[in-house]
Amino acid sequence: MSEGCYTLVYEANKASSTSVNDFKALLEKGKDEQKIDAMKKILITILNGDSMPDLLMHIIRFVMPSKNKELKKLLYFYWEVCPKLDNQGKMRHEMILVCNAIQRDLQHPNEYIRGNTLRFLCKLKQPELLETLIPNVQQCLDHRNAYVRKNAVFALFSIYQVSDHLIPDAAEMIHKFLEQETDSTCKRNAFICLGVLDRASAVDFIIHSDILSLDPLLQLAFLEFIKKDSVSNPHLIPSYGDLIAEIIESTSSSVVYEAATTLTALSSSSKSILLAGSKFIELAVKEADNNVKIITLERINDLHKKNPGVLQSLSLDILRILSCQDIDVRKKALNVTLQLISSRNVEDVVKLLKKELQRTSSLNEDKTAEYRQILINGIHQLAVKFVEVATNVIDLLLESMVDLNTTSAYEVIVLVKEVVEKFPHLRQPIISKLVEVLPLLKSGKVFRGSLWIIGEYSLEAKLVQEAWKCIREVIGEVPILASEKKHHSNGEEVANGTNGSTEKKSGPIILPDGTYATENALTVELVDSENQDQYPIRKLILESDYYLAAVLSSTLVKLVLRLQSLGTPGKILNPLRAEALLIMVSILRVGESNIVEKKIDEDSADRILSNIRYLTDEDDADLILKGFLEETKEAFESQIKRVESEKAEELAKQFQSNAEQADDSIVFRQFTSNKATSTNDEDDVKLATGSAVKREDISFKLDKVLQLTGYSDPIYAEAYIKVHQFDIVLDVLLVNQTTNTLRNLSVEFAVLGDLKVVDKPATANVGPHGFHRLQTTIKVSSADTGVIFGNIVFDGQHSDDSTIVILNDINVDIMDYIKPATCTESQFRKMWNEFEWENKITVKSDMHTLKEYLDELMKGTHMNCLTPGAITGEECKFLSANLYSRSTFGEDGLANLCIEKASDGPIVGHVRIRSKGQGLALSLGDKVAAISRRKKGITIARV
Repeated sequence: MSEGCYTLVYEANKASSTSVNDFKALLEKGKDEQKIDAMKKILITILNGDSMPDLLMHIIRFVMPSKNKELKKLLYFYWEVCPKLDNQGKMRHEMILVCNAIQRDLQHPNEYIRGNTLRFLCKLKQPELLETLIPNVQQCLDHRNAYVRKNAVFALFSIYQVSDHLIPDAAEMIHKFLEQETDSTCKRNAFICLGVLDRASAVDFIIHSDILSLDPLLQLAFLEFIKKDSVSNPHLIPSYGDLIAEIIESTSSSVVYEAATTLTALSSSSKSILLAGSKFIELAVKEADNNVKIITLERINDLHKKNPGVLQSLSLDILRILSCQDIDVRKKALNVTLQLISSRNVEDVVKLLKKELQRTSSLNEDKTAEYRQILINGIHQLAVKFVEVATNVIDLLLESMVDLNTTSAYEVIVLVKEVVEKFPHLRQPIISKLVEVLPLLKSGKVFRGSLWIIGEYSLEAKLVQEAWKCIREVIGEVPILASEKKHHSNGEEVANGTNGSTEKKSGPIILPDGTYATENALTVELVDSENQDQYPIRKLILESDYYLAAVLSSTLVKLVLRLQSLGTPGKILNPLRAEALLIMVSILRVGESNIVEKKIDEDSADRILSNIRYLTDEDDADLILKGFLEETKEAFESQIKRVESEKAEELAKQFQSNAEQADDSIVFRQFTSNKATSTNDEDDVKLATGSAVKREDISFKLDKVLQLTGYSDPIYAEAYIKVHQFDIVLDVLLVNQTTNTLRNLSVEFAVLGDLKVVDKPATANVGPHGFHRLQTTIKVSSADTGVIFGNIVFDGQHSDDSTIVILNDINVDIMDYIKPATCTESQFRKMWNEFEWENKITVKSDMHTLKEYLDELMKGTHMNCLTPGAITGEECKFLSANLYSRSTFGEDGLANLCIEKASDGPIVGHVRIRSKGQGLALSLGDKVAAISRRKKGITIARV
């Protein structure tokens, strides 16, 4: 088409389209409802390429006189797209009648008809038609209704752009209208037009306006004009900056946001960045919409990345957003604040976070525990980064650890681990404080971390003795089994009387000292409860927490070996060694007795027995001493260094992405040939011009082609599968392999799973040995296994005869929607406990090494290994690792790999997969099973 096509409209069935004569009959004899339906079909046909010029006179005769509002609206759509020129390129004579009708509508008493007609004139591009309508448009500028005036301004501007000689004084006319107008929408439209027609007048109007008293619509128009004009007139940027600083004080949130964004785009001065950052914070605090809060916080984060160090003074202001109840907003606010912390404001931020943590300890709101954990993580980062606040932070967290839940308390222990490793001068006060709160702890997980810290970092004899005394207090009387039996027997005697009879007596019971005994059924339970609260580790061991018992045994060995390395005299060391052996043997006996609900597991029993042997082995004393006191500490130290190096690399990447090299070439956008690059945002320009789009390799494209039918079928079909973010596009090629024309050929698709067919391909006629291409879109709603199937149907020689060709099934590969991801250990454990769907896959593979299998598993499932140093060396014959991935739809996939390899044997073990939904767990399980079944190629040796 020679003219521009504004819209493409889908036509359901091209083969059954109505002819021109049918349209004429409908327009001539039909009622308004039939004419409306006919006009819609006519518009679709014209937009799809068939201009149908013969219908113009019939529409003028039978549609234009109608007073039906919907029909009149469709009529203006028709005037927009209908052919207005004849074959010689001259205006058709019928358009004179159309022009007269438009003039009448421009003088119509109904203001909405006038406004609709003026909107149509903005799309009319023929000067011959517009010339006679100019007086009517000018009259509409003085109409009493604002709806007419605002459309008249745009109509006048559009006419000037089509042919400026038609209205040579358009700029003066619009400027005069702008000064006299009172309606905000009309003034905004007029200013937009004036900014294009007469830039000097637009600048003068901005300077002489009382900006704060103007309507937000006009203020937004000012900002848009300033943003565009500053590109071509950079010398005005300082003046525009002052104007934006005045506009930014507006009461409209949208104006404030746009003003702050424009200010940061025009100026990189610290004053402008601080002003914009403070306004973003005000919006985040004031606005009730959580999405607005997150967007403004993201803008602050972007400002900090591009201008490091400028927004540090705003860190306390950002923490005002913590008053919001939404957990995502709180998390985002805290993350942004932590990026702005320096040594100058860290103490104030820590005080505020400590106060917030103390406040949440008494709340029972939704997600309070998660919020408390976020606060602890934030304090953790500050304590590790700034040594001057580490002591106060640790004291507060250790004091409040008793009131925290298990997850939050364990986060405190993780913080303490890192602090005592990084800051040696803080070890003694931290260990002393930890020993004080140890009897008040209740969780086995927290006990395990605390005991590990005490065993590793009690480096002085005094600290070791304090820790030993505290541990003995929380264990209680030993041997545990004998004391428990004695306790229960004493309780039974008190309950049953002195003679031990279980028969009930009607009289009072007299004790040996002559006093009366009060018989109470709760006596035994109360004694047991008090005993358990007094000895928490003992309570947990009796509740079958044997992992804690193994860690306790290891801690006792470390403490004894530490005293031995410090040269403690034998009269002090030997009793402690004997007491440690008694405690460990006592735990083993309790685990094998009948007073516990669950027997001790083999792994914990082996660990405790090994610790007993370590304390009694004198032949390998030096090796044991090195293993317990040096190598475990070195392993944790290397882990801390690895995490720090990863953080440093991430910070270096962020710095490098925003840094500009001294020898980089300077790009002057004004001198480039592509005018589209003269914008403020380079990233948007790259996306708009397509330079940022990665070109797809043709060889990779061929791998995505799937054969749908056989070569012997009457029609051959193949599909190129292209996966977008949330949908699959099938580009199908059809080849007619017969010598006949295949009439009314259609391709029908259906799906299984969380898929949906969005559109149905249109029918077509394919000639002999002809080609036909069509596209269809499949919407994907989750990372679940799905199947696309269908068939091809076309008519035979008779009307009731049809041929059906079945298509091959297309299996949706979920790996296109699963990407490797990372998360912290605490987040992984939390999700592992929360997710209910688990799929356990048995592994048996012929691969040569464990590392090879792990690499294949990560590659095949698109998962990332979260376990650092999963393989320490080739001599290691077992492997345990955590894997994590995240789908495009926000679904989390967790996996735990436990495998071993015997000498000259296959790799055996299992993979446990957990997810929130069943589909992802099953799909990942199928991938894992396929990897395990994969065989190595057989090598044929030459004979």
